Amino acid sequence: MAPPPEHAPLAERVEELLAAGGPLPIVAAGQPVLRRGTEPYEGQLGPALLARFVEALRETMHAAPGVGLAAPQVGVELRIAVIEDPAPVPEEIAVARGRVPQPFRVLVNPVYEPVGSARAAFFEGCLSVPGWQAVVARHAEVRLRAEDERGRALDEVFGGWPARIVQHETDHLDGVLYLDRAEPRSLSTNAAVTALWSQPTPRTAAGALGFELP
Repeated sequence: MAPPPEHAPLAERVEELLAAGGPLPIVAAGQPVLRRGTEPYEGQLGPALLARFVEALRETMHAAPGVGLAAPQVGVELRIAVIEDPAPVPEEIAVARGRVPQPFRVLVNPVYEPVGSARAAFFEGCLSVPGWQAVVARHAEVRLRAEDERGRALDEVFGGWPARIVQHETDHLDGVLYLDRAEPRSLSTNAAVTALWSQPTPRTAAGALGFELP
């Protein structure tokens, strides 16, 4: 089924992106598309084009590589994101951060709400802010409501690192970057994080760089 005429420009934009083949170009911070927020997905692309777009998001996420990617990060202002995390980290880090493998998921029109008041702070980065990481305190557990690409409802509680991924990607759909929520004094290059702050938690970084943890 073709998209309604009023959605044609958006569908054409996606077709143009996909026509080049391969991973999609990732939009870097400073581009307005990352700040405008998104419109709800209401069939603008049609089932076939949506399936192709979702697969392109997945390919782009893998190539980057990353554990999540939102439509605005490839210049498309639709409330769609994908997540997937094989969690290839040492056990000590996996336990400290609650990082467990996540299967590939498509999140259409996702919204989240905190479960409880606990917060957890860790370094995180973003494919749209390459080369940098910062400590972000996020809800330790969230309830996510969304649909998948076939319109099936998702209502699930996420904890640990998966909760962080869900919040990060959903924030993108609202025009929010992780830097907006980050502790400014923690901002570090990837090289600095690898060399100095690769501990399971950011406690050492907090003491050395002078910021508080929740």
